[in-house]
Amino acid sequence: MFFKVVDALGKVAIDTSSNIGDASLFLYDILRSLLSTKIKLKKVFYQMNNVGVNSFLVVTLTGACIGGILAYHTYNALHRFNGEQFISPVVFISMVREFGPVLSAIMVTGRAGSAMTAEIGTMQITEQIDALQTLCININQYLMIPRIVATTLIMPFLSIFCSLFGIMAGYIVSVYLLGVNAEMYMRMLRQHAELFDITSGLIKAACFGFLLSWIATYKGYRTTGGAKGVGTNTTQSVVYACLAVFIADYILTALMF
Repeated sequence: MFFKVVDALGKVAIDTSSNIGDASLFLYDILRSLLSTKIKLKKVFYQMNNVGVNSFLVVTLTGACIGGILAYHTYNALHRFNGEQFISPVVFISMVREFGPVLSAIMVTGRAGSAMTAEIGTMQITEQIDALQTLCININQYLMIPRIVATTLIMPFLSIFCSLFGIMAGYIVSVYLLGVNAEMYMRMLRQHAELFDITSGLIKAACFGFLLSWIATYKGYRTTGGAKGVGTNTTQSVVYACLAVFIADYILTALMF
């Protein structure tokens, strides 16, 4: 029994290492193509519209809901210690540092990241990618680079709007529903808000955008097994991207703060 467990753990470790190495080589090829070929700006702008503009509504709605919920919980916790005046800094810092970047990345992963994997995976199993390669078209330049560059660039903007709507919702809930003094709310916000809080969130958002687009394009490109393989790789893409976002969030938080 003991040796079976060790054998199973060894197989998992070998498979995981092999997948990470394969994904790293995939990223190396993309970066090499990025540095040696001209970026197709038209395709980058198209992907920015697809990833950013089409995800705007769901990202802002998520941010507003979380901001309102955060205001409620913060007020209930601080009210026990007569510290209601600190509700605005807590909502602001929580949204711009954590909830804005992380939630926008999760929403984009579910909406745009899964679509990237499904689209590229469908092209792979229907041999459209092989046809493009036969025509001497650089697959990395044509399919992968525009998606990765566009997602990396647009994610900080989505994070800003997610945080902004969350802060606005927190203000509305605190002032109009919980009875917090509006002047005190804004004064405490101005006193405790720092520029580094915002920039750190933007750095996180850009890193998350890079990670989720890298994983989405990789899983799509490595799709095999027909329609079932597309579904399996799309599910794995979303799960792995979310895990990568959470792990990267912890690492970046530990390094920056």
